[in-house]
Amino acid sequence: MTATDQDSAHRALNISVLGAAMEHADVDGHRVAYRVFGDQGSVVLLVMGFTMPGRAWQFQIPALAERHRVIVFDNRGVGESGKPDGPYSMALLARDALGLLDHLGIDTAHVVGVSMGGMVAQELALQAPQRVRSLALIATHAGGLLAMLPRPTGLAFFVAAQFGERERRGRALAQLLFPAGFLASVDRGWLHTTLTHDLGAPAPVSTRRAQLGAIIRHRTAARLARLRHMPTLIVRPRHDLLIHPREVDRLARLLPHATILRLEEAGHGLIRQVPERLNAALLSHFAAVDVAPTVSTVSSVSSAQRATPA
Repeated sequence: MTATDQDSAHRALNISVLGAAMEHADVDGHRVAYRVFGDQGSVVLLVMGFTMPGRAWQFQIPALAERHRVIVFDNRGVGESGKPDGPYSMALLARDALGLLDHLGIDTAHVVGVSMGGMVAQELALQAPQRVRSLALIATHAGGLLAMLPRPTGLAFFVAAQFGERERRGRALAQLLFPAGFLASVDRGWLHTTLTHDLGAPAPVSTRRAQLGAIIRHRTAARLARLRHMPTLIVRPRHDLLIHPREVDRLARLLPHATILRLEEAGHGLIRQVPERLNAALLSHFAAVDVAPTVSTVSSVSSAQRATPA
């Protein structure tokens, strides 16, 4: 992370922490905690990943909210949202997100999901494509047995971060999210503050099991052809230990019209590691859709931009 990136990160953290308190929506009897940032432009819905609260988008919120209305929320079982018993599914989590849009009176949004949030975003787009202006899928996959298996080192770090001894969890999470070279050079105070803020209170074990079950059952590959007219950005971090890059390539093959952004230096924690590059790509993606007369007319990209496997 450059000095500029770290400065932006600290500003993002301050804005996120000092922002308005979470509001709450009743979605079919389930409490969904959310915040809205920005007061102009098209709507962006940010969907967070496994057991992380919505505030973990801290490094995206300020940049995106300068041009858009940005919605962040806590997934079912996390943060200030309700914590009903499982089982959970990606379809259920997607319905929660759609219900939040209904509560806010929003017809369409750019939908951005990272990791498990990208799986929720796929289901949301499949359930209600007319509600999705564009789709951005970050470090995620289309499901299946091989897809859900991380690299061996990633699996070890994941287990330690979720179920290990308390003093080991933070170190394991950092090793899971960031490449070794980045960890060797990053400011340790920044790292500790960032991950402490993003984690908040640990999600209950029941939530972790329910969300993990949803990931295991996630399957969209056979249905993704329905999204062939939806403007889509796929983001592939090369050093991801949790979602194998080959599975992001597979997702790109299933959505061959999509634009793919390859971040060669980034790991699974790219939303924190390279926020300026990611934010610029997201803003460009949204702008390309928003200037077009209709969503359906922007589904094609130039052959130079089309997703191709590495």
